[in-house]
Amino acid sequence: MNMLASRGQLRASFIRWALFTVPLCVLLGFLAGRLGSPDTAWFAALEKPGIFPEPKWFGIVWTILYIMIGLAVAVVASAWGARGRSTALWVFAIHFLLNLSWSYVFFGAQQITGGLIVLALIVLTLLAVIALFWRVRKLAGALLLPYLAWVLFASVLNYQFLQLNPDADGGDANGAVERVRIGN
Repeated sequence: MNMLASRGQLRASFIRWALFTVPLCVLLGFLAGRLGSPDTAWFAALEKPGIFPEPKWFGIVWTILYIMIGLAVAVVASAWGARGRSTALWVFAIHFLLNLSWSYVFFGAQQITGGLIVLALIVLTLLAVIALFWRVRKLAGALLLPYLAWVLFASVLNYQFLQLNPDADGGDANGAVERVRIGN
């Protein structure tokens, strides 16, 4: 039997990759969150959609998702010699840059429409990443399915923010928001 690597070697390769990719994804996600934070007067003044979860859930969900994303990347990265491995990793890198940019666009630049555009690009590139990862290792593609569900939810949430707050799109960079209510 011709084998390139034993099961133990493959497992060790995955573990080494996971020890790199999981902390990296979590760290980059955390740092991106610092570039654009919901802790602004602009965001506090926005009318929140009914489906807006308690803020604590975002940190919990994103931490879990970044761990799963890191594991999926480790599965693909450790698949030495697999057809499409390099392409899958490059498309993922482009996708992940889009993911990391959303916080800055939405919270930092206060661009609700821009955030929605970035989310559309995130969904499209994520679908490509899932397909490419799936071809390399089905487990890697499957690990990204909860992430896809969350990004679709975030897209709906972003759209609802835009519908409820059309005048706040592109808000004042200083966080000043002026609201005038006439009548009840």
